[in-house]
Amino acid sequence: MTVTSADLPRPVGFVLGGGGSLGAVQVGMLRALADRDIIADLVVGTSVGALNGAIVALEPAAAATRLAKVWATMTRRQVFPGGPLSQARTLRTGRTHLFPNTGLRAVIDAHLPPDATFADLAVPFGAVTMDVATATPYVLDKGPLTPALLASAAIPGIFPAVTIDGHQLYDGGVVANVPLIQAQAMGARSLVVLDAAFPGQLPGPPATLAEALLFTAIVTMRVQARLEAPIAATELPVLYLPGPAIQRVSPLDFTHTDALATGAHEAVAAFLDTVTIDGPGLYERSAAQTDL
Repeated sequence: MTVTSADLPRPVGFVLGGGGSLGAVQVGMLRALADRDIIADLVVGTSVGALNGAIVALEPAAAATRLAKVWATMTRRQVFPGGPLSQARTLRTGRTHLFPNTGLRAVIDAHLPPDATFADLAVPFGAVTMDVATATPYVLDKGPLTPALLASAAIPGIFPAVTIDGHQLYDGGVVANVPLIQAQAMGARSLVVLDAAFPGQLPGPPATLAEALLFTAIVTMRVQARLEAPIAATELPVLYLPGPAIQRVSPLDFTHTDALATGAHEAVAAFLDTVTIDGPGLYERSAAQTDL
């Protein structure tokens, strides 16, 4: 049986997790969902999932098409500018991070309306960050979009923290990389999880300090998501989409975008053809179907 929008109680919340360049899988996932007319009523995202999520919330029905154009031009040099010497200078000057967030800001500015705010979006949207003072999730859902997205993607050690309304904020992936609880709090009655750090896959061994920081973050992210999904599923349907079976890639490597998106589209399409939604529960690909 194929899952359709009629099978999911509304509002349907899309939950987009972080994972650096692995966020390209969400393009394919969204395409497979759109094929079945499964569209978001609200969106919550963390890190790259917040960047993708803002575009989903801007125009939910056209999200896959819009995001495909964004990712087609994304490069490592654009998002993580500068070589080792530049990184050393940035670390010496800023003391807490290897890269400025200027490249990330340029990506945001190129694909969202000028001076966009949360109020400009078509559906409710939350960008999940971590409040440094409390080391807990802090959801931004009003005001200017750009600083909120920069804060949600401010991976500790990679990008600088962002201060908003007196709160010093880092990447929400540290505490809520797959923000299921936050989506529930926003009123979702069913959840569709687009996890970029997909189960069964890990990036290859890190070769640089930046890759080591991201590798550690992704392992931590995986633990949080797997603990919280069954808890959320006791109250509502949680459709946990599978990722593609693909070679290990670094979260800083943007040369596999097409393969990630295509693989995710195929995996999710096949998965949705086998799932029957029947009330609250965790609906995911079985261990026998997953390449571990």
